[in-house]
Amino acid sequence: MKEEIIIAGFGGQGVLSMGKILAYSGLMENKEVSWMPSYGPEQRGGTANVTVILSDERISSPVLNAFDIAIILNQPSLEKFESKVKPGGILIYDGYGIHHAPTRKDIDIYSIDAMNTAIEMENSKAFNMIVLGGLLKVKPMVTLENVLLGLKKSLPERHHKLIPMNEQAILKGMEIIKKA
Repeated sequence: MKEEIIIAGFGGQGVLSMGKILAYSGLMENKEVSWMPSYGPEQRGGTANVTVILSDERISSPVLNAFDIAIILNQPSLEKFESKVKPGGILIYDGYGIHHAPTRKDIDIYSIDAMNTAIEMENSKAFNMIVLGGLLKVKPMVTLENVLLGLKKSLPERHHKLIPMNEQAILKGMEIIKKA
């Protein structure tokens, strides 16, 4: 098993933390893991992306030119990364930040209405966990139990009270993702 993933969007959408939680979850399952963030100096509001590799075998390089899975949360990221999904790969996007939907026919495309769902849940910070839930429904590469352990590891202790809400968001994301 080897999954090469790019998560891309605006700073402040929880892109980097989603990648970090996925990486911690992989560590909990004794997988080889690479987590490589990339963001501009503007952080909040600028574009950000993170590359995560989860593998049963050693990872030779964290630098990738093509991905098995792309999670796309805004139009600039779609324009940059849609073409870099390997044929037969997966692209997941939230239509909230997308003006022109993905068009490739050689990959599986899923949409998730995460932003509107987060607003309905009255918790915009749950957005990234809804998206993560959608990913885990489509490609269960780590268990929910280990994602929750990863959350506990990546959140400061003062925020551990938010873990049940994050679990609800993940489960909601598993419910609402659909093939585009």
